[in-house]
This record gives sequence, C-alpha cells and structure tokens, in this order.
Amino acid sequence: MLILQHPCSFTHLSPFLAVATPRDAEIRKDVQTYYGQVVKKSADLQATACVTAARPVPKHIREALRSVHEEVALRYYGCGLVIPECLENCWILDLGSGSGRDCYALSQLVGEKGHVTGIDMTESQVEVAKKYINYHMKKYGFQAPNVTFIHGYIENLREAGIKNGSYDIVISNCVINLVPDKQQVLQEVYRVLKHGGELYFSDVYASLELPEEIRTHKVLWGECLGGALYWRDLDILAQKIGFCPPRLVAANLITIQNKELEGIIGDCRFVSATFRLFKLPETGPAKRCQVIYNGGITGHEKELMFDANFTFKEGEIVEVDEETAAILKGSRFAQDFLMRPVGERSPPSGSCSALESKDVITDPFKLAEESCNTKSRCPPGVAGGCCGSKKRC
Repeated sequence: MLILQHPCSFTHLSPFLAVATPRDAEIRKDVQTYYGQVVKKSADLQATACVTAARPVPKHIREALRSVHEEVALRYYGCGLVIPECLENCWILDLGSGSGRDCYALSQLVGEKGHVTGIDMTESQVEVAKKYINYHMKKYGFQAPNVTFIHGYIENLREAGIKNGSYDIVISNCVINLVPDKQQVLQEVYRVLKHGGELYFSDVYASLELPEEIRTHKVLWGECLGGALYWRDLDILAQKIGFCPPRLVAANLITIQNKELEGIIGDCRFVSATFRLFKLPETGPAKRCQVIYNGGITGHEKELMFDANFTFKEGEIVEVDEETAAILKGSRFAQDFLMRPVGERSPPSGSCSALESKDVITDPFKLAEESCNTKSRCPPGVAGGCCGSKKRC
C-alpha cells in the first residue's frame, strides 16, 4: 500500500496556520476559564469531542489507566487514547496534560528508567496533577518520581525550560485545537523531539475551513470545536515544519449535545482523530522493502496495528513503501523489525502480505464513517463505542 499525499499547496493555508494575532491572549484566557472554572468534570462538556476513544484498548493500558487516582481520572477531557506502543525507558512529554491522567498511566508504562513530563496552562489542573505524585509512585513501587508537571504554554516550551532533542515521544490529547498558533506548537514539538522521535496525538478536525462565527465562539472554543484545524491543513503544516507526512491511526465522528451549538455549526462536521508524526534523521532516501515484525512489544506481542493502513503480524513478511520503511528504520521501532530489500528472497506461499495498489485512507472522516458502518462488530474494550452516537452515522 503506497502512502499518497493529497495534492495541496503550501500557498493555501487556513486562518489557523497564519501568524498569531493579538486576539490569541483573549482566547487563551477564555480557555483557562472554561477548564479551570466552568468545566469541573467530563459530564459538563456539551460535545463528544473530548470524551471519545476509537481504538481497542490493550489490556496493559486498561490496567495502567485503572491505577490512576479517581480525582485525576474525573478531570480527564481528552478526545482519544494517546498511549502509543514501545514505551519502555522512553522520555515522554504530554502537551496539555491537564489533571495528569495520561501522564500517570504512562509513568507506569515507561518504568523507573523512563520519565514523563506534563505541561498545562491551567494552574488548577496542574495542582490536581501534582497533588497525587507520591500516591502514584508509591502504588507503582518506584523509589523516585519519574513524572514532572509544569505550569506553562505548549506553544512556548522553551520558556518552560524544555531543551532541544530531549524527548523520544510527545503526546497531546485534544489540546492543540485550543491554541490559535498551531504552527508554533508543532515547531516547538519538532525542536524538543530527538531524531527518530514521534508526536502521537489525538485532536479535533473540521470538514472545512471554519467560518468566523464558529472561530470566535467562546463555548465552541472551550468544547474543542472553534479552534479545530481543517483536516487537510495538518499535512501541509507538518511537512512544512519537517515532519514526515501524517499517519492516520484512528478516527471518531463527533456529536453535539446542544441544539443551540448545532445551529451555529450548520453543515460543518467534526471528527476526533489520532495521527502519528515522525521526526526522522537526515539520511539518504529510503527504498521500498520487505519487513518482518519480530513481535514482543508489550501489549502487541503477536500483532502491531501501526496505523489505519498497516498492521504487522509476528513473523509475517510485509512489503512497505519508501515512507513507511524510513519510519520503521529511523525510529524506536527499528529494533522490532527485520528489514530486507524487495525480491531478496521469495517468501513461502501464503506468508507474504504484499504492497497492494489500493486506496490508502488519509481522510479521518472516511475512516470514522467506516468505523460507524461496522459499529455492530466492535470488539470489547473499545472505549466510547465506534462513533459516540447513531445520529452522525
């Protein structure tokens, strides 16, 4: 399956890719008020944007999430599950960490030699997160804390003291949409990632470039909709900064639970989607090749669902395109795959999953609609169901 880029030009950008405006400070203040004073728990939200997940949750992650303190979990407002694979000993940065739910789950998964840093602009949320550091470290049996929480802004990580090339993974859960200057956020992420590092994040995307009425609505901003990026612009912005083209992992259609807000939104649709963005070292161009998953990644020992288009089974030969080969070779996944040139050796009959010439899904709305169509076959462990509501299916 060849990953194709959509034919967008860098010269056509939505308002959210432009330079930050003086109104940004006002938006920031409104968001802080919304999550610090208005929204006290997930049930206070008016849309499913920030309470939805769209992938089967592995057992080890479910267990890690269950170990998180009740108050921390209650203040969780994410729009997906942002816990990727292959985490042992990694240094992870959580953008918009809120009350720390994902940070505490990750701190258990990276182990004592790993580290998790959470940064959030809402001071009351950071206070909740810090309150339970000792509780979780004692529960995990760690001798010293491997998690840190910072009060700061995700578009200015340098000011928060975060150094260049210091993290293996950056995660973000339904937060980048709350920042007007999305380009600055992604540039900062690119700066702090190590070569081979990854931004693994869920966020909200719009089916079209949002009109001014939606982009200036305070409640819609707080509900993660007013600041949603037109989904095609993510590819443009990511590659402009230096990332590989975005890899779509999962997507869920968003429903609105407020008639007044529905009227304002009109024909625009929203989706929560998880993407992976890789910062690869500067090497020569990769070649199409055959890869074999060695197995053994915790929670994915027999099968690794890398994204919406590639699933690798232990021992199975899969032919991958140049971009996928570069990612597997240049990231933390390199040790988990055997790679060899195409045609080096004919595989046994039935053991090769060849690179197929079929459409590859890059559109999160298309993926979300497909998920809705198969919702009756959803496996156990899919948090939030397939699409949150039959209404948008």
